[in-house]
Amino acid sequence: MFAGFCSRRKAMSRLVALAALAWIAACGPIVMPGQSGSGDAPRIDPGVPVMVALLVPAGSADPSDAFIATNLENAARLAISDLSGVQIDLRVYATAADPARAAQAAMTAVADGAKIILGPVYAAEANAAGVAIAGSGVSLLAFSNNPTIAGGNVFILGATFRNTADRLVGYGQRSGINNYMIVYAEDLQGAVGRDAIASAVRNAGAQVAGVQSYPLSQEGIQAAAPRIVAATQAAGADAVFMTAGVNADLPYLATALPEAGLPPSAVRYLGLTRWNAVPQALALPGLQGGLFALPDQQMSAIFEGRYSAAFGEAPHPLAGLAYDGIAAIGALIVRGNASALSRAALTQGQGFQGTAGIFRLLTDGTNERGLAVAEVRNNQVVILDPAPRSFGGAGF
Repeated sequence: MFAGFCSRRKAMSRLVALAALAWIAACGPIVMPGQSGSGDAPRIDPGVPVMVALLVPAGSADPSDAFIATNLENAARLAISDLSGVQIDLRVYATAADPARAAQAAMTAVADGAKIILGPVYAAEANAAGVAIAGSGVSLLAFSNNPTIAGGNVFILGATFRNTADRLVGYGQRSGINNYMIVYAEDLQGAVGRDAIASAVRNAGAQVAGVQSYPLSQEGIQAAAPRIVAATQAAGADAVFMTAGVNADLPYLATALPEAGLPPSAVRYLGLTRWNAVPQALALPGLQGGLFALPDQQMSAIFEGRYSAAFGEAPHPLAGLAYDGIAAIGALIVRGNASALSRAALTQGQGFQGTAGIFRLLTDGTNERGLAVAEVRNNQVVILDPAPRSFGGAGF
């Protein structure tokens, strides 16, 4: 079932990656942009329409990319219609989900007068586009959740593993969870997740009881489970923090570990991905009592309802990021400052209100989002700690 896992993961990520906080959109390392992106940000005239470029994956061979492209543009235009006192000149550029095309589209957009760029979707595209315009001073807000491409002039809007790990470990500390066994898959997503969890645990003053990995195959997980259970028990861990994705390895892992002698009654399971992205997963016995994080559900429902009313169908999970990008840009422009789209302005600490709750861009190019902590209880999602509505309060 796991054969050809890398290619399947790419295909799956096109549909549910950011909704499930699951798939890094690459199966190999992404090269960080070498340029610092230190060019002066373009100045704007708030009294005239501000040109914003939107890079979408239209034109690729994958039909799902056309659907994503349409949803991104729809959401961006919906956000523009909601702005008051701000005029946005949205220009849409097709990338065909290709890094070379994305780089060319970004350069064309800058030459056309774009003051900021939204997109593209996939990490390799965003990396190439960011490098191509690094000296222009134009910032790029990519829809990726891959932190390895962030920095310089590139920001990522997708929710990150670091954000999720910080939220869950912070809640865990307040709940008496202090000793974590990290269990990760032997791939890029697993490695990024492992490091995010370890950093969150150490920064919170908690303890890493140990780190255990498993191959990305059903047989590999079955073979690794007794070793993981033995290490967890020997270390006296309070919790097992897993990187597993609900659309792939999580069902196998959440079954194999209890069967090998580590039921959820003996240790708390925590997940770095959105366990409710596939509702059937909530019925897994191994996830009962487990913790995961998810966005502000009230805000998400409002956006999904508005999008459905406007366009006659539910939005793709990525659509909200396009709305968020326009909303943030509009909130900055309305202040009437010619430097509204500088890095300093983009990274202002109070953040922005988005489709899934509050968020803010960080100086390292990543982002921080207000997340709720949820528990799986009797096959249902129960919110234990609501998503914060402002930065600096509970949850941060």
